[in-house]
Amino acid sequence: MELCTRTVTNSLLFNPSFSFSSSNSLLLRFSTCLKPFKFNLSSFTSHIQQTSLYHHTSSPFTVSASSSSASLEFENDRLLAELKVTQTEEANSRVRLHVEVPPLICKNCYKRVLVEFTKHAKVPGVRPGRKVPENILIGYVGRRNVQKATIEAILRMTLSHAVTSVTGRALQDSVGIVTKFSEMEETYSSLGFLRYEVMVDVAPEIKWISEDAYKNVKVVVEIDSDIDAHIASEREFKRCYKSTGVLKVVTDRGLQVGDVAVLDISATTVDKDETNIKSIPSAETKGYNFDTEDGELLVPGFLDSLIGIGRGETKSFPLVFPETWKQQDLQGVHAQFTVECKELFYRDLPELDDSIADKLISGCTTVEQVKELLLQRCQEIEQTAREQATDNAILKQISKIVEVDIPRSLFEEQGRQFYGANLLEMQTKIKLTEQQLASLSSPKAVNEYLEHHRENITNLIKQSW
Repeated sequence: MELCTRTVTNSLLFNPSFSFSSSNSLLLRFSTCLKPFKFNLSSFTSHIQQTSLYHHTSSPFTVSASSSSASLEFENDRLLAELKVTQTEEANSRVRLHVEVPPLICKNCYKRVLVEFTKHAKVPGVRPGRKVPENILIGYVGRRNVQKATIEAILRMTLSHAVTSVTGRALQDSVGIVTKFSEMEETYSSLGFLRYEVMVDVAPEIKWISEDAYKNVKVVVEIDSDIDAHIASEREFKRCYKSTGVLKVVTDRGLQVGDVAVLDISATTVDKDETNIKSIPSAETKGYNFDTEDGELLVPGFLDSLIGIGRGETKSFPLVFPETWKQQDLQGVHAQFTVECKELFYRDLPELDDSIADKLISGCTTVEQVKELLLQRCQEIEQTAREQATDNAILKQISKIVEVDIPRSLFEEQGRQFYGANLLEMQTKIKLTEQQLASLSSPKAVNEYLEHHRENITNLIKQSW
């Protein structure tokens, strides 16, 4: 069992209250084993936190007298000066901190823990608030419970000070205590002091692969045709015009270009010996609104295979996912699609003249004015896209001539963000079921994505760093 804390490094010096995933459960077990001894555990924990350099004014145990606070801070500074921290640089921009807490600090935390137990313990035969002999208090509370609470107090007091050597370098949410709690208990009980190790991911250093690597860099900027202002404005004009129409049910024919169909789609892989057929969850959907004029967004050949299908009919046909398909595990896959047409509509469009200009874009009086305004907007978008494409091309080339030892936590964080964005984009195009979303969001699916796209994610991190 590892004790780990997810902490914003820059706030370590100002917020000594950190949490341990495993120590939380420890404290819960701690409180349940003290019956009939009961006290407010959160208050106890808050007070123990006063052993660090700073105080929470909202704590019911905050020392109100400024002289007392100054005295406590001075004592903590004096104690923490005895803390021994050695630093070891490791692979993937990680730093291992070896922390050795001397007996002086351990004894101080031990005494403060006893003080808190004394305040809250209701020992039979002892009046509340009266001092309880140490041996009686330990016998009532339990020696191991006192030991666990002392180790907790030591960690709370020393961790923020231990990581000061990497302040400014440490990545957010990357500080973790890697020593097992059982090992700390053993060290503390047998030797009277405490040792633990902390792992921190730090900002990676960027190095040129050679001293003159940057001198002969050539940049080629590639622009997607979709960005072209004239093409984009024509597409947007068409979309605006279609939005003015009314959908009506097709009753006397099959599907043709221009129609809108509601489809249930399923797909399986095609194997030569037909012994390893698997469903393709990401290609399956029910109630999918298919606009035939947007057919290029789907697998090539999908629209052509559906032409002529009528309402209530089912068609089955083979297709091959292109090598450029966004979902990498489907690139080049041979699939058998089965499609059922649930509903079929056509658009009843008004005459394309100046009378509908205001419906296309509010305030316009002529169709020509609508087209000019759309072109102007698309030109602004194209200019921004070209500038962004140029920046991306430069960064892409630079990423090829630098070396960056990327921390695992940074790689996983960025990779999960990219995967989430791709999943959201997929959801907007294809109506995924809850089962499909659960499958695509599973740890296995995410880890497969991280491994498949390791190089792309690494390059993107290089470019953004």
